[in-house]
This record gives sequence, C-alpha cells and structure tokens, in this order.
Amino acid sequence: MLNIENLSAEVGGKTILNGLSLSINAGEIHAIMGPNGAGKSTLAYTLGGRPGYEVTGGSVRFLGEDLLAKEPHERAAAGLFLGFQYPVEIPGVSNVQFLRSALNAQRVARGQAELSGGDFLRLARAQADALGLAQDMLKRPVNVGFSGGEKKRNEMVQMGIIDPRLAILDETDSGLDIDALRVVGHGINTIMRKPDRAVLLITHYQRLLDYVKPDFVHVLAGGRIVRSGGAELALELEREGYGALAA
Repeated sequence: MLNIENLSAEVGGKTILNGLSLSINAGEIHAIMGPNGAGKSTLAYTLGGRPGYEVTGGSVRFLGEDLLAKEPHERAAAGLFLGFQYPVEIPGVSNVQFLRSALNAQRVARGQAELSGGDFLRLARAQADALGLAQDMLKRPVNVGFSGGEKKRNEMVQMGIIDPRLAILDETDSGLDIDALRVVGHGINTIMRKPDRAVLLITHYQRLLDYVKPDFVHVLAGGRIVRSGGAELALELEREGYGALAA
C-alpha cells in the first residue's frame, strides 16, 4: 500500500529525514517510536504534503502511484488521512459543514456522486454515536472550546466519515486521559483494522499500543529507521529507553 524508499527531507534548510525506508501493506498497523527530534512528525507532514517540508531525495508510492507528485488535497482524495498531534480550531465553521464539504470534495475527485444533506447527517450521527461524541458537538465550530480529549474524539469521527485507506496518526495519544485513550483506541480499531486499510501510528509511549496492537514497531532516530520488530519491541523501549537501542 505504502512504499517509502530512501526518503530524505529538510525543513528550513536542515535535514530531518535521512534515507528513511518503510513498506506498509494493506491490513497492517505500524507504530513508529523514537526520541524527540528524531523526525517522526516530519515524516507525517512530509507524507501529508505540508508546505515547508521539502523532499530532497527518495520516493514514496501509495497504492501504486507517486505520492510526492500529488498536492495535499489530491493525497487526501487518494485515501490518505493525517491526524494531528494538536488538532486545529476553525472558528465560524461547523463540524457538519466542514466534514460534508471535505467528504463531498473527495467523492467528486473520485468520480462519485456527492452525498445529500440527509444521507450525510445520518452518516455523521452514526459515527459520533460510535465514538461517544455528543450530537450537539457536530453543530459547533470545529474544535473550538473542545477539551484535548474531545478534539481527539472529533478527529476519530472525522476519520470514520472520510473512511481513508491509510491513516497517519501523529501522536494522537498526546494529552489524553485513560478514558479518552480507550475511546481513541476503539476508534482506530473499529475504523481502520480492516483487510484493505492500514495505519501508521506515531507515538512516544507504549500506553496507546495497549489498545491498538501493532503488527510492527519501528524505532526512528537520526532521520531513519534503526530497528524494527513486533509489538514486544515497544515494551522493550518502555523498559530500556531509546539510547541503547538507537545508538
């Protein structure tokens, strides 16, 4: 599904990713862990096409196509979803308005018909109910006045409505309490643990992996993957820290 070969990227003239390679197949969940400054968020933003993240080498293919040749909205329409560590607030734009516009724009790009207002509301309400998001929050401006946990629940609802092929989740467990963490883990498993879906889960800590068991865990350090293993590698990192493993 996703094939990254020797990817290098810089931000503000500083090299952050340095020859990173990674392959993710459909049906797999990969977790990337590593110390601060290792390049985890840079990887997420580079794959998402965020301005200011300049690719200086390597290639990325997603579903057989050159991902790096696509604009950010084209990557989204192709089936890539980027979840943020700190979801942004959008004053004056309701969740319903934002999500219906986003979904229908993607459907049009894929040659599909737009959803009617009624069909979209039924979909949005079903996703909100599944993830414990109060119905009235669908009417509120995007993330405005939401707690950290509510923002992450809202992001899971967004992911459920968009229904991507690949979700890249950048420290989605950041700032979550135990209850919110459980809800987010349930959301990831419910929406993305399917034979034709895949997840790239970026995290500092083992705790989210108690709810979302990865098929593979990778250690990122110095802009490249320095070690890979199964779910047990995350437990080893929790015990030993990054220094001994990534040196």
